[in-house]
Amino acid sequence: MPDTTLPQTALVSDPHAQLAAQLKIQRQRRERLRNAAAYAVLILIALIMLYPFYWTLVTSLEPTGNIYEAKILPTAVSLRNYLEVFSGTTVPFWRLILNSVIICILGVTFTTTLATLAAYPLARMRFPGRDLIFYSILILMVLPNEAGLIVNYITTIKLGLLAQTSPLADAARQYLAVVLPGAASIVGLFLLRQAYLGIPQELIEAARIDGARELTIWRRIMLPLATPTIAAFAILEFVAYWNSFLWARVMLPDKNMLPLSAGLLELSGTFSTNSRAVMAGAVITIIPILIVFLMGQKYFMKGLEGAVKG
Repeated sequence: MPDTTLPQTALVSDPHAQLAAQLKIQRQRRERLRNAAAYAVLILIALIMLYPFYWTLVTSLEPTGNIYEAKILPTAVSLRNYLEVFSGTTVPFWRLILNSVIICILGVTFTTTLATLAAYPLARMRFPGRDLIFYSILILMVLPNEAGLIVNYITTIKLGLLAQTSPLADAARQYLAVVLPGAASIVGLFLLRQAYLGIPQELIEAARIDGARELTIWRRIMLPLATPTIAAFAILEFVAYWNSFLWARVMLPDKNMLPLSAGLLELSGTFSTNSRAVMAGAVITIIPILIVFLMGQKYFMKGLEGAVKG
């Protein structure tokens, strides 16, 4: 039987094959150039965004010098500014840390619990006006947080959270005064509802056939499958409560009850300000946020992706 296989030289000399190979090489080159340009732009944007944080770190490490001078490396390195913050001579640093931790624990617990509970009926239970209620709540996202300051303040007074009876009870009420006005999160409601919508309806119907109540379905099916989104939302709320500033300054007249981000303002005096100590305090404030995000980065990305797909 004669060999019908074309020789390799015939394939190479084929003008169509050569043209296709050249076009492929050109496409690959254009793709590499586009990727290189995109990465260059992204790196430039990242450097622009990271420089203020780097400048804050460098300034906090310098004992003296002009803080408004752009710099790449510190002229000298000293931990004096950090020691001043840690010493508590200007602000009760460790008490501020404790306040922030308590506020974050209470805030994340209340907000996450309410969001996971409220999102379930809006996602999986059928009742008249369900979608109207959800979209009406969603519209409120256009309002800035400052728009509710007066209403929240009056509500807090009506609830008696600013009353003074005993030191321990006063401290508990003041923590609640900071946490409760933000416990109902529209963002959390939206994220959890989208996550619940991504769970197969067959699982819920099977549980109902087996006689499971709605609370059991929520606890045994919805929560485990929506864990990444819950973790992502908890990280967002932790950052929000850790950075509590305006509302905390309004509701907490006692400086010893302020969270860290609001209490560091006391480093700025009326007539003089130790700007380097303020920078050191800002760096310390950022560290817990970075730690929490790095620890929950996998759940954060997966949770937001699942919420968007849902």
